[in-house]
Amino acid sequence: MDQTDSSGKATPKKKKRQEQESAQEEVTEVADDVLRMQLPINMPGLGHVNCYALIDNDGAALVDPGLPSDSSFKALEDRLRQAGLKVEDCHTVVVTHSHPDHFGGASRVLERSNGRMIAHHSFHLGMRGPEKPEVAVDDLHTHEHAENGESIPEDSARAEAHKPFTPGYSFSRGPTPWGGQAPRPPFKMRMKYGLLRLLGRTFMKIPTITDPAIGGDVIRLGGREFFVVHTPGHTEDHICLHDPENGVFLAGDHVLPSITPHISGLSVDPDPLQAFFDSLDTAAALEHIETVLPAHGHPFPDLAARCNSIKEHHHERLGKVKEIGREIGPATVNAIMQHLFRERSWGSMAESETYAHLEHLRLLGDIDGHNDDKGQLIYEM
Repeated sequence: MDQTDSSGKATPKKKKRQEQESAQEEVTEVADDVLRMQLPINMPGLGHVNCYALIDNDGAALVDPGLPSDSSFKALEDRLRQAGLKVEDCHTVVVTHSHPDHFGGASRVLERSNGRMIAHHSFHLGMRGPEKPEVAVDDLHTHEHAENGESIPEDSARAEAHKPFTPGYSFSRGPTPWGGQAPRPPFKMRMKYGLLRLLGRTFMKIPTITDPAIGGDVIRLGGREFFVVHTPGHTEDHICLHDPENGVFLAGDHVLPSITPHISGLSVDPDPLQAFFDSLDTAAALEHIETVLPAHGHPFPDLAARCNSIKEHHHERLGKVKEIGREIGPATVNAIMQHLFRERSWGSMAESETYAHLEHLRLLGDIDGHNDDKGQLIYEM
């Protein structure tokens, strides 16, 4: 049903991306002995996180058991109950990467099941670094449009380092690598992340990785073998799981069905965008995939097509960055950001995304970069 504006004229009903949809209580079998359980979250750009239960004769392995909050854990208990399971039956927890909506519930599960935890060997909480959102800046504002009942703009989805980020470097002190202000997400996001940190200190124990994994490892989950695929980009410790025999790919946040994950310029990798491209190529080249199971949104069939679409989006953005450079001449990251993003998106997160694209082009030799006498990084064609 359409809404009406103040003049009484019909306006399109607000539209949400599937990743923004609220968590549904229904448990669905999305592949043989693989259950999708949607857990509630309230983070910018996202409305749920998919926790997958891989069923076997001993119980279940859980992939990404949600936030550390009571509401999320109660929802997990309810979904397991629907499947005839208890938390104590969950002998294994797999965490795709170190964001709280993925690892937050792990300790609570493992305390009751006395099970094992699998994550990449470089898994870290990153609490000493900058706040990294889950989704790209353009998609955060798509979420705001939907929340406000506004139509989504058609182009809203388009949207060696000088001082690489290392664990322990505090971005709340001193300048960023490009000489700008310390990264600060929007106020709503800061409040929500602040609550998550409070929950972490008060209710959540740091999960212990009993079984650290690397790319190429084979692990047995749900009565079948999964290959660990290391996919850095969104985070340095991101992993996906591939079951070629049954054609299942657990994608985490690496490949989402309709939005793109945030790629921050503040990373231990000197070129996080290239790392993401390489990881997308790795995923796209995998054979025997019939069902892609993302951490947010609905399952979808064509992994390679989605990987290529995401790469195309970033290549279009890289082309736009070079076009801006030719038009305005030598410029700071902030100045280029203001031409790359709409004004509603301006801020430290947009600067970080801009910086990731500029550094990628600099390392390719397409643009030059130098620091001016004020310590600001200047890029020019």
